[in-house]
Amino acid sequence: MKRILLTASLVALTAVPALAARDQIRIVGSSTVYPFTTAVAEQFGKTSGMKTPVVEATGTGGGLKLFCAGLGEDKPDFANASRPIKKAEFETCVKNGVTEIVELEIGFDGLSVAQSKDAKPLSLTKEQLFRALAKNIPDKDGKLIPNPNKTWKDVDASLPDVKIEVLGPPPTSGTRDSFAELALEAGALKIPAMADLKKSDAKAFEAVWKSIREDGAYVEAGENDNLIVQKLVANPAALGIFGFSFVEQNANAIVDIPIDGVQATYETIADGSYKLSRPLFIYAKNQHVGKIPGIVEFIAEYVSDKAIGPDGYLAAKGLVTLPGAEADKTRAVAKNMTVLTAADVK
Repeated sequence: MKRILLTASLVALTAVPALAARDQIRIVGSSTVYPFTTAVAEQFGKTSGMKTPVVEATGTGGGLKLFCAGLGEDKPDFANASRPIKKAEFETCVKNGVTEIVELEIGFDGLSVAQSKDAKPLSLTKEQLFRALAKNIPDKDGKLIPNPNKTWKDVDASLPDVKIEVLGPPPTSGTRDSFAELALEAGALKIPAMADLKKSDAKAFEAVWKSIREDGAYVEAGENDNLIVQKLVANPAALGIFGFSFVEQNANAIVDIPIDGVQATYETIADGSYKLSRPLFIYAKNQHVGKIPGIVEFIAEYVSDKAIGPDGYLAAKGLVTLPGAEADKTRAVAKNMTVLTAADVK
C-alpha cells in the first residue's frame, strides 16, 4: 500500500511542474508588439520595485509555441501577439497543461507596405499585391499558373517597370499571417476567377492566398525590422512590410504606401477605413500568478490609462489606442483575470 501511495505521489508531482524562485517576468512573441511591451516593462521596472521583465522578439508564432510548451520557471509568462491565438495553438497549450490563458487586447496596428523616402512615390491596391506576391495566380482564362510577374509593370501597366522585390516577415510572424489575410485574401477576392474558386472549393482558395511566392520576389527578412529599413534605404526600388507603428518610428527613412487609395494614419486605422489594420494582444499565464512575482502588477501597468490611454506613453510609441468601451473591456478582463475558453478561440 505504501508503495502504491508513493507512486501516486510521484505522478502527482511530475504532472504539474513546480515553479522555482524566478524573480523576473519573461515575455516572448511578436516583434510588432515588442516595442510597446518593452516600454511597459521599463516603466514597471522603474516604479514597482521589482526587476524589469525580460522581453524577447521571437515572432507571434514562435512566441506562442514557447508560451504553450508548458508551465514552469523555464517557460515564459507572457506572449505578445499581432493576431489572436489560433485554435491549434490553444489546443497545444491545453495539452501541455497551460489551461488558464488570459487574453488582453491592447490596441491596434496597421500593416504598412513601405518604401524608402528616396524612392518615387508608389500607390498599390490589394489586388495588385496579390498578383505581385502570390505563388500562383489565375491567367486570363482563370487557370492557376505559377506567378509569371517579374516587374510591377507586369502586374499592372500603370505601375513602374521595376523588379518586384518585397522584404517581409517569415511564416512564424503574426505580421505575415495578418498580411496574407488582410491583403492577399482580400486582393484575391477582387479577381472573379478567385471569387468563384472560393465558392466551389474554399480549401483550394485558402491554399492559394496563403502561399507566397518563393522565387526571390518576396524576401523573408526575419524578425529584425531594423534590418529591413537598412535594406530599403540601400535599395529604394524595394518595398518592405511592417507594422504601422514601426514606420512611424522610422519616418526619417521610410514612408508607407497608400493601399486602395487610403494612407495609413492613426485616424484611418482607428476608424477602419484603412483596411490593412489589426488588433494587438498580450497573453498571460494565470497559473504562474503567485509563483512568478509581479504578473498581476505588470498587467495592471499595461492596461492603465497612462499606458494604453489615448494620451498614454504607448500612444507616443505609435500604438493606435482602443476606443473607450474596448479599453474598459480589456481592463475588466485584466481585473478579473478572465480565462479564455475553447469557445472563445476561432
